[in-house]
Amino acid sequence: MDFIVEFYETANGNCPVRDFLDELKDSDPDDFASVLAGLAKLRNRQYHREPLSKVLGSGLFELRHVGKLNTRVLWFFVKGKRIVAVHGIRNKGQAISKQDLATAAERMGDWLQRVK
Repeated sequence: MDFIVEFYETANGNCPVRDFLDELKDSDPDDFASVLAGLAKLRNRQYHREPLSKVLGSGLFELRHVGKLNTRVLWFFVKGKRIVAVHGIRNKGQAISKQDLATAAERMGDWLQRVK
């Protein structure tokens, strides 16, 4: 059975990951296509480890794409073979900032509290 990949939405219906992907599509179509393909691969358990994915801790994982800039989509697992993507970032370095980790953790907590 495949996993389902879905995007976090705020209480007022905003979807930060979809917004991130829309901006990426406009700014770097090649990286956009690679990230979209990576999200599709997450439906298969064999891609839940490196090099495509990496454990970040506290229940968070990252989908990794190296291009002109490093592109990351942070996500977590939910019961019922579901994956929720909560945050997207691009950076030049290898490390994810504490602020981006905090944003992803906050969104994960919000989702877990509101959606059962």
